[in-house]
Amino acid sequence: MKKIGLIGGITWQSTQLYYHLLNTRIAEKLGVQNSCECIIESVNFAMIADKQAKADWDTLHSQMAEIAVRLQNAGADIILICANTMHLSVNVIRKRITVPLLHIAEVAGKVVQEKGCHKVLLLGTKYTMELDFYKDILKNQFGIEVLVPSEEDRKIIHQVIYDELAKGIISKDSKQKYLKIIKKSEEEGAQGVILGCTEIPLLISQEDCDIAVIDTTKEHVNAALNFALS
Repeated sequence: MKKIGLIGGITWQSTQLYYHLLNTRIAEKLGVQNSCECIIESVNFAMIADKQAKADWDTLHSQMAEIAVRLQNAGADIILICANTMHLSVNVIRKRITVPLLHIAEVAGKVVQEKGCHKVLLLGTKYTMELDFYKDILKNQFGIEVLVPSEEDRKIIHQVIYDELAKGIISKDSKQKYLKIIKKSEEEGAQGVILGCTEIPLLISQEDCDIAVIDTTKEHVNAALNFALS
């Protein structure tokens, strides 16, 4: 088994979901006494969120790269960022390490293709929905048309992530708001929805939607384990 290095704490709610899924899947594949060989460095999310709000991306890129280097030096064979938004730092990180970094948007694009979808809704933080780093991969590498919610709906999506899901708060009212936004995208021709924030699967699942749901947390874990067990 190859060792997986995890950049966590963005937020700890999603990091614990990664850890749970990694170990659950290993046990399913190799037997109940088996667990995942991994290393986690967990950051202080308050400091990350503050720099995000100030658009201090250069500092964040450097911090993410330094963590990745430490994980590599500690024996990690592959690096995962346990957050969609901080894949903004991938290009900087890849210049600093020699082991693979598994890009969550590339994983999502492959899954969207496998599901036969050509037009999808992208949900995530305002940074993931509004900046191009994620959408460009889906469009340029996979030929996928990407929809994002309206400005008002983006504010709702972002607020729920930071004020509720990041704190472990699961609200039925917020779930209905999300489902209403997803329903709007269906009317615009969306064949699937990418849960492009690793906390959103705490709120929304395939059982809630008529269109295909791409759970980026689950798919990121699956791809990492395919590598680790290859």
